[in-house]
Amino acid sequence: MALRWEAFLEQVQERGEYGTPQEAEQAARTVLALLGAHLVGEVRAELAARLPETFALILLNPLQATEPLSPQRFLRATAAWIEGATEQTATWDVSAVLSVVADATGEELTHRILLQLPPGYDLLFGRPQPT
Repeated sequence: MALRWEAFLEQVQERGEYGTPQEAEQAARTVLALLGAHLVGEVRAELAARLPETFALILLNPLQATEPLSPQRFLRATAAWIEGATEQTATWDVSAVLSVVADATGEELTHRILLQLPPGYDLLFGRPQPT
């Protein structure tokens, strides 16, 4: 069951402590566009099915990534796309969006998403994995 647009944005806005829904939306669009480039196949399709339609489309038509980005480079890329962002604020943006994504998708799918990503993303999703 997909989260409604308003509910998704409200959660991102709350976690990211954004002043406006527009700021939360920009963060969500950027992070999901970058995330989509890292996911393939069923995992990406299943995640899209659990997101509001606009965000699902962003995930399914991602920014092209030539290679999987490490968490650090993912944060830098996010900062580059969000006006006025720094690596510190991008960490906040990414964590706000990805933790809402993890809650929306549940543990099993989140685990499968993490398997497609380079090590270290578990912390960005707010799901630290035992090492």
